[in-house]
Parts: sequence; C-alpha cells; structure tokens
Amino acid sequence: QVQLVESGGGLVQAGGSLRLSCAVSGSRFTINRMAWYRRAPGKQRMLVATITSGSVTNYVPSVKGRFTISRDNAKNTAYLQMNSLEPEDTGVYYCNAYAIDYTSHTSSWNDYWGQGTQVTVSS
Repeated sequence: QVQLVESGGGLVQAGGSLRLSCAVSGSRFTINRMAWYRRAPGKQRMLVATITSGSVTNYVPSVKGRFTISRDNAKNTAYLQMNSLEPEDTGVYYCNAYAIDYTSHTSSWNDYWGQGTQVTVSS
C-alpha cells in the first residue's frame, strides 16, 4: 500500500522559511505527478504547487517566487521550500501523489494523500 508521510511544519514568524518533506513508501509503485495542497482555517483545501515526473513545476500565483517544489525520484520524496512566509500561508499542508500501486488488486492510477503537517506563520 502506498503511504505518504509529511514532515517539516511548524511555527515561524512572517518573513521566515520552512521546508516541508513528503516521503512516499510502499512495496511496488510508480509515482507520476506530486503536489502540495493547503487547507487554511475555515477554507477548503487548495492546490499550492505541482511537479511532474520530469520535474516540470507549476505554482499558484500567491506563492510564485516564494515557494519551490522539488522531488528526489531516487528517494521517492518531494519537498516544498517556503520562503518569505506570510500569515496568509498558514494552514495544514498536504502532500499528494498520483501513483499506481502494483500490489493492489486493481493496479490502477490513484491519488494518495498524506496526513498533513501544520504550518503557522505569525505576524
């Protein structure tokens, strides 16, 4: 079974930086796209950044130039480097992987999610 575990969240002052990590594990799987989402207090979960298997990246306008998504395919790990953090960046950050688990009975492509990591930016 494919599992995602995020780490790196915490409390930081405005203008500070954090680096989130997302480690993907399982027996036999292939990952295509990976992404980071954020659920701000009282709001729905929204896409923040994506990265393809070929490391093509995309960002929502509010984080462009401040956040950098990357991945290490050998380690099945994705990262989100967050600089110049603002209070509006506060929320629970979720890692997402579009992957195929060859050990499942369906062996189909699915979205997998981590449990989330809290990021709080104080003003």
